[in-house]
Amino acid sequence: MTEATRRTAGTPCWVSLMVHGLDATQEFYNALFDWEFVPGPQHLGPYVRALLGGKEVAGIGQLPPDRNLRIAWTPYLATDDADETAETIRCCGGTVAVGPLDAGEAGRLVICSDPVGAVFGVWQAEAHHGTAAAGPPGTPVWNELLTYETSSVGKFYRSVFGFEVDPVVSADHDYATLMVDGLPVASLHGVGNALPRDRGPHWMTYFEVADTDAAARFVVELGGRVLRPPREGTAGRLAVVADPEGAVFTLVRSAPG
Repeated sequence: MTEATRRTAGTPCWVSLMVHGLDATQEFYNALFDWEFVPGPQHLGPYVRALLGGKEVAGIGQLPPDRNLRIAWTPYLATDDADETAETIRCCGGTVAVGPLDAGEAGRLVICSDPVGAVFGVWQAEAHHGTAAAGPPGTPVWNELLTYETSSVGKFYRSVFGFEVDPVVSADHDYATLMVDGLPVASLHGVGNALPRDRGPHWMTYFEVADTDAAARFVVELGGRVLRPPREGTAGRLAVVADPEGAVFTLVRSAPG
């Protein structure tokens, strides 16, 4: 990671998952994505980094037995100053749940939520600059916020991270792309009452796969669930699945071009 440079503020730079069964979760993702694992910073308890072809792609940590938190993939957005960003999040109506705190020599982190409750992380890189590979099967390739409506929450993310927000709003579509330096980095999707009642607004991570249908079947064989069967979308062929502990994510075989 020493050759990497710090991501521009606002750019998604890492995804992390906190679970109860760390060993079983590693077995699931090793089988599904061919990830290997190495120890990471232990500042919040046992934690491993997932490698694909020797490059870091994600992190998985173990929750304390008494912590009954929702099991969910969490994207981290880059910042040049975690403390300043945490203060801005508070001032803009968000909530800071953890940090800012140092993760050893890797960097400084914040775990927070936006004004309607979607959880995300903030990462100020030092030795660890985040995901080192994106594109090959098994890597995170996109993050999308599923929320009630995009207008007000878009203002929050623009105020905190300086995003350019490119909206597409019609009678039946409420969607916005978050841009950094003119490039799309994430999206907001307003779905109103279509949000799952038991989840509320949340960030969704997309992982690239070579074959969406085969990967979805494999998720079930490994003890997970298919929540939305494979279908064609603008980004490619998609399926929404959950791992054995209930962490939801999207499998995608990206469309050519």
